[in-house]
This record gives sequence, C-alpha cells and structure tokens, in this order.
Amino acid sequence: MKTTIAALLSGIIFGLGLAISEMINPARVLGFLDVTGQWDITLLLVMGSALLFTLIGFPLITRKAHPILAEKFTLPSKTSLDMPLLSGAVLFGIGWGLAGLCPGPAIAGLASADPSIALFVAAMIAGQFIGIRLERKLT
Repeated sequence: MKTTIAALLSGIIFGLGLAISEMINPARVLGFLDVTGQWDITLLLVMGSALLFTLIGFPLITRKAHPILAEKFTLPSKTSLDMPLLSGAVLFGIGWGLAGLCPGPAIAGLASADPSIALFVAAMIAGQFIGIRLERKLT
C-alpha cells in the first residue's frame, strides 16, 4: 500500500511539474524543435534542470543499501543496443516531433480536456497494444 501511495504522489508531482513548465503544451516542444524559426528554450531548461538534479541526487541515493520502499535497487542491466531499442527510439522521436507530445505530458495533458490530446493518448494505447501483439508473434 505504501508503494502505491508513493507512486501516486510521485505521478501527481511529476504531472504538476509538467503542467507548471508547460510541457503538456505541444507548442512548447514543437517550438524547441524549430531551431531555424522562433526557437523556444523552455524544454532545454526543463531537461537541463532534470539532468542537474539527477547528477546530484543519483549518487547520493544509490549510496544507500536500498530504497525506502523496496528491498533492493532495480537498475537497468542491459548494456547493448538492439533493434527493438533502436526502432522504439526512432518511433518515439518521430511521434514526439510530429505531435509535440510524449507519454508523460500526454497523460498529464488529459486534464486539459483537449480532444487532440485525448486522441493522441488513445493512439498511444493502441500502438502499445499492437506492439505487444507483434512482439509476442515475433518471439
């Protein structure tokens, strides 16, 4: 129960951060990608601040024996690039560049009741469903 509450609170804080920084607004992301026009530096500032907190916080947190609400740290162990990773990154980048949304901001953006964001989330869920089906077929 504690982990569920912690996850919910973390999600709420993350969503509020996305809303306050206006990362739920696709125009912000598309403005960042428009380096030859009216370039919007906002996304760079958001990513830079996240990187700064990670660079400082990650070594401090991983010095502990285990997380507060878990028996051990669960860190990525994969060290190689493979086709699913690369193709997923390409599809993510194309979708992000076309729509100006990625999963976190899209889900947080549902609170705005914007039909285009709801359509994006529906398409994202359908894509995940299709991806899972394809992966099962291929393995």
